[in-house]
Amino acid sequence: MANVDLKNLQTFKTELTRFMMTYKFALDEMNTKIKILQEEFEYVHEHNPIEHIKCRLKSPESIFKKIMRKNCPISLASIKSHIKDIAGIRITCSFLSDIYTLSDMLQNQSDIRVLEVKDYIKEPKHNGYQSLHLILELPVFMSDRTEYVCMEVQIRTIAMDFWASLEHKIYYKYNSEVPSHLLNELKEAADSAAALDRKMEGIHKEVDTLKKRKKVNEESTDTKLTIQDQTFELPADLLKLLESNEE
Repeated sequence: MANVDLKNLQTFKTELTRFMMTYKFALDEMNTKIKILQEEFEYVHEHNPIEHIKCRLKSPESIFKKIMRKNCPISLASIKSHIKDIAGIRITCSFLSDIYTLSDMLQNQSDIRVLEVKDYIKEPKHNGYQSLHLILELPVFMSDRTEYVCMEVQIRTIAMDFWASLEHKIYYKYNSEVPSHLLNELKEAADSAAALDRKMEGIHKEVDTLKKRKKVNEESTDTKLTIQDQTFELPADLLKLLESNEE
C-alpha cells in the first residue's frame, strides 16, 4: 500500500509540474508579446505607453486555497476551469488613454482569445480601486500537445498602481481589518489619484496636439526629398505649381 501511495504521489507531482509549467510558458509568451510592443513604440513611435511590466505566477498553495474557498472539486481539471488568474501580468502606463490603446492591441492579436473584460476605471470598486482587467487565453505549444492557457492582464496608470500598492500594504498590516477612518482616507486618495490621471491626460492631449501642429509646419517648409539615403532638392517650378494649386 505504501508503494502504491508513493507511486500516486510521484504521478501527481509530475502532473502538477507540467500543469504549472504551462502557465509559466504562457506568462513568458505574453511577456514577450508586450516587450515586442514596448520596443516597437520605443524605436518607431513618438510615445511609448508602457512604463513597467510585472509578471506573477500563483504558488500551488495559493491555488489550492482559492479552489477550496470557491468550494470546487480539488483536481487539476477543476483548477483550470475555475481559476483564471494563476498567471498574471501587470502593465503600468503613463496615461489613461494608453491603457485602452494597449488593451486593444493585445485583444486584436490573432492567437489571443478574450474571455472577459472588467473595466474598474469606468466603474471603480467601492473602495476606489481602478484598473482594467483582461482574462485572455493563448496557446502554449508543448512537445506532445497544445494547451490553451488562461491568464489575467491588469493595465493601470502609475497613480492607480501606487494607490493599489499602498492599499495592499495597509490591508496586510491590519490583517484585512482596516479602521474606518483609514478606509475613508484611502477612498479620498483614490479620488485624488483619479483626478490627477484626468489632469495629466488633458495635458498629454494638449502637448500631443502642439507636437502634431509643429510637425505639419516643419514638413510644409521642407523642400527636400530623401530616397535611400540620397537627398534631392525639390524643383522650384514644382514648388510654385503646388503653391498656385493651394491658392
